[in-house]
Amino acid sequence: MQTLICQEPGNLQYIQRPYPEKVSGESIIRIQRIGICGTDLHAYDGTQPFFTYPRVLGHELAATYVEGDAPGFSAGDALTLIPYYHCGSCIACRQGKTNCCASLQVCGVHVDGGMTEYLSVPSHLLVAAAGLSLDQLALVEPLAIGAHAVSRAGAGPGDQVLVVGAGPIGLGIAQFARISGARVIVMDTNEDRLEFSRNWLQGASTINPLSENTEEQLRELTGGDMPSVVLDATGNRTAINNAFSYLSHAGKYVLVGLQMGEVSFSHPEFHKREATLMSSRNATRADVDWVMQSIQNGDVDPLLLVSHRIRFDELKDRFSSLSNPAEKTIKALVEC
Repeated sequence: MQTLICQEPGNLQYIQRPYPEKVSGESIIRIQRIGICGTDLHAYDGTQPFFTYPRVLGHELAATYVEGDAPGFSAGDALTLIPYYHCGSCIACRQGKTNCCASLQVCGVHVDGGMTEYLSVPSHLLVAAAGLSLDQLALVEPLAIGAHAVSRAGAGPGDQVLVVGAGPIGLGIAQFARISGARVIVMDTNEDRLEFSRNWLQGASTINPLSENTEEQLRELTGGDMPSVVLDATGNRTAINNAFSYLSHAGKYVLVGLQMGEVSFSHPEFHKREATLMSSRNATRADVDWVMQSIQNGDVDPLLLVSHRIRFDELKDRFSSLSNPAEKTIKALVEC
């Protein structure tokens, strides 16, 4: 079967691999859609800290069931996958926090992912389509990361939420903060993404730090309070460090984006706010359920995120261009 593998940073190659072997506790699925994530692009660039090579990328997946032992599934059923392979017994798993399992293996990151024709996956991580289309199913996982971040922050009515970074993850965070009843502000240096944010998020406020005085604008938008919740979705060290100064007293700062270096901030400034600093990693089944119900209810239309459609056989040649700002990529969807 045809497989696209990242041999090393900057090097994607098509290879042939055998059809997966049947394994107890696993099911074989046929990949139909693959969403291209920032993690995939960072792996290609060599800037993702959890990667080893060679690796088959791809974890935002929609597929059809082929064979295996997943209860309730029959051949041809549409589905998506929770791509976080967890142990079920560590301290995090015992608390239901399977998203940050002590021995977590993420499909397409720690183990080979979905840029292939057929994939064997743990049966208990399959999620039935529940009426969603293949395109919608491929977008559930990235939206679930945003939903998880909002849940982690406990954002809701009365909160003024600043989302730093208007890529797909940041847009998902902002959307679920809005759905939760919070007032949303989106910050990015890309005007095209800010315009998209205002449209997709039904009039959310936006700030471009390259052309505006960020702290002045935030004070004006929040009535002088500053944001009670700040979530970083950039994974950019400068953006992460700068955002500490945007936080209100008694506020929460959630790091969703990931970078390879150290975080630096003024301890006195952070301390006097009695602020909370936390990370948000991946998502849980509850987050997936929230996303799917929100799509079913019409609270969010994930298909508006799709800016590029690519055939699997042309992905190798087009992959590197997706991180080019001139492409104006929001979400690329691969059709298999």
